[in-house]
Amino acid sequence: MDGNTSALDLSAAQLDESLPTPLYHQIYLVMRERIRSGALAAGTTLPGEQELARTLHVSRITVKRALNELAGDRLVTRHRGRGTIVAGDAVIPMVRGSFDNLLDSLKIMGLETELELLDVREMPADEMVAERLDLSPGDPVQLAVRLRKLRGEPFSHLVTWVPADIAARYTREELASTPLLKLLQRADAEVTEAEQWIGAAAAPHQIALALGVDIGSPLLKIERVMRAARGRPVQFICGHYRPDRFQYHFTTHRRHRSGQTSWG
Repeated sequence: MDGNTSALDLSAAQLDESLPTPLYHQIYLVMRERIRSGALAAGTTLPGEQELARTLHVSRITVKRALNELAGDRLVTRHRGRGTIVAGDAVIPMVRGSFDNLLDSLKIMGLETELELLDVREMPADEMVAERLDLSPGDPVQLAVRLRKLRGEPFSHLVTWVPADIAARYTREELASTPLLKLLQRADAEVTEAEQWIGAAAAPHQIALALGVDIGSPLLKIERVMRAARGRPVQFICGHYRPDRFQYHFTTHRRHRSGQTSWG
C-alpha cells in the first residue's frame, strides 16, 4: 500500500467535534487501532498530510499533530521526502487465555510473558477480600499489584490478595520474578481449582496509566478465586486486561442426551 487513503478506512464521519477529545487525538486513536491490529502493515507509507487533511476535512496542522503523536509512540517513523511509514514492530501480538484448561493456560501465560511488580504490602482484609478468601474482616493478607507484558507492552494489570501465612513462605524478590502459581506450589498451597467472573469495566485513572490507555477506556475485568486442596482459597485476583491485546478462547461441543441436543 503506497499512500492510499481509502485503504486506511478513514473518513470525516469518524470524527466528532462535539466530543471533548481533540480532533487530532481522535485521528490518532483511529490510526493507532489500524496499525496495532495489523490492518496497516509494517512498511506502509501513509498518505501525506495534505491528502489526509482533505479527506478528513480538518486542517493540516491537526493531521500533523496526530502523525507526530503516532511517531512519539513509535508506531510510525517520519522521513523528510519519504513520508510517514508504519514501524516494523508496531503490531502488538495478542495474548490468549483458554477456558478449556484454565490452570494450564495460566501457567503457560506466566512463562511466556514478562512481569513487573508495582507494589506489595501486608494489609487487613476488607469485607470483599475476606469473603473471597474465607477469612474474617481484618485478617492479614498480602496485597500485590503487578503488570504483565508481552514484548515490553502491557496487557494486564493484576491486583492479588493472598493469606498472610501463605505469603510469608516466599519473598518479595521471588514475587517480582516468578509466576504466583509456582510460588503457591512451593508454599504447599498448590492450586487445584479456580472460579472466575468475567465482565467489563471502564479504566480508572491509575490502571489506565499503567496499561497505556485513555481513562474510561473499556477493559476486560476478571475476578478469580484460586483454591488449593480441600477447597481452601489461597489467592483472590482482580485483573484488568486490554481487549486489543488479550482475549479468552474456549471450545464447545454438541451433545445428545435422551433425545435432547445441548451445547456444553
